Amino acid sequence: MEPFADPPNPTRRLLLFGLVSAYTASLIPWALAQEVTDADTAPFLALSAILAGRQSLDSAQALRLYKALVADDQGFPAAVKSLLDMIEQRKIDPMQLQTTLDTEKSPLSTLPGRIVTAWYLGIVGDGANARCLAFETALNAQAVADVLKPPTYAYGSYGSWARKPT
Repeated sequence: MEPFADPPNPTRRLLLFGLVSAYTASLIPWALAQEVTDADTAPFLALSAILAGRQSLDSAQALRLYKALVADDQGFPAAVKSLLDMIEQRKIDPMQLQTTLDTEKSPLSTLPGRIVTAWYLGIVGDGANARCLAFETALNAQAVADVLKPPTYAYGSYGSWARKPT
């Protein structure tokens, strides 16, 4: 008598196929669905994901950053849409975006830097108009969070970090 003489069980094969398919699908890095609170924030989130190299960004932080960037520049939403359209139409590699904008002397050339600074440093604005909107949730802290934990407070009195060491 042969050890494998029984015909294959279709139910068992279907179950095995389903388990293998579910496991394989879990390995694919899908973009997480994000709530869009305003029609203008959708292009900002899409452009931010491209520039930051992230599939998912914190929607609450995105809204804070977006509002601050718009407060600094009323033309920001239109500029975001223009840059996103340019990337999509011309299929510009994100790693070549800044070089392309600089080479073409585009009026949008400062936009990627402002968005990346907002996400990675949590700072919007320059000089006296600079505002810190995120610290421990900024992407620079998230990138090293598995090893380093940035403090959420100053180690000395207010302004102590501004004094030059002796």
